[in-house]
Amino acid sequence: MNAGVIGIGRYLPEKVVTNADLEKMMDTSDEWIRTRTGIEERRIAEDGMDTSEMAYRAAQNAIANAGITAEEIGLILVATVTPDTPFPSVSCMIQEKLGAMNAAAMDISAACAGFMYGMVTAKHFIEGGAYKYVLVVGVEKLSKITDWDDRGTAVLFGDGAGAVIMGQVSDHRGILAFELGADGTGGKHLYQDEYIIMNGREVFKFAVRQMGESSVNVLEKAGLTKQDVDMLIPHQANIRIMEASRQRLDLPLEKMSKTVHKYGNTSAASIPISIVEELEAGRIKDDDVLVMVGFGGGLTWGAIALRWGK
Repeated sequence: MNAGVIGIGRYLPEKVVTNADLEKMMDTSDEWIRTRTGIEERRIAEDGMDTSEMAYRAAQNAIANAGITAEEIGLILVATVTPDTPFPSVSCMIQEKLGAMNAAAMDISAACAGFMYGMVTAKHFIEGGAYKYVLVVGVEKLSKITDWDDRGTAVLFGDGAGAVIMGQVSDHRGILAFELGADGTGGKHLYQDEYIIMNGREVFKFAVRQMGESSVNVLEKAGLTKQDVDMLIPHQANIRIMEASRQRLDLPLEKMSKTVHKYGNTSAASIPISIVEELEAGRIKDDDVLVMVGFGGGLTWGAIALRWGK
């Protein structure tokens, strides 16, 4: 039995905050932000919309795309570091809203690598026969833990949600290999006090090294080569980090998903949001090999080689 994606959806808040808007709020510039991060604008959720509402809307879209009912879901996994409350979990909140009353539910806290952790967890439950369908959501409302007076971090983050329904797929499709990892000694470089605190230099060095290594590792585990990769879906943190991963895989520009310019760093939501973007553009097709790779606070990382399709 192979586990893969049978449905996908996303939700992005309507409010757009551009670099020009940030210029009015702090000592920064559009040119400074674009050249260092690749970000031009980001989506910010209104005060009345919390993490669970974005997760619910993305999950609804994924369920509809999969052609199943909420009652058929056996497990809900929500990757987030910005829950509405410590408990009840976001997963329990959206279980109620969706009417997925047959589902177990839990949140996963692995920061920007959380969606990778969620997909791998779902894979094992499905392939072990415990659940037929698992809903995995990556969602963040980072605007509520962003210090809008700190120009080093405030320019980076955005809000949004992405979700997949995972289930059994054809023998040659689905998750082919994965790598998950953590280095708790690096936790001091990226953490939340009241707001997000980041040592940008150290996080950059870690991300460039780890995203490249993990991408190569999952290909080797899957018995694939760099030439087999149809699309790299990196965590949308910073264009320079993403470019380092692309170059490590010797991929042309058109084979790397880039949404960071439109949505900023949406943490656990960035990879599923990007996949939807590429599907809508017709750039991902059945049997394409995708490499998804992310890193985050913890420090954590994860990578997946997946052959797209049911």
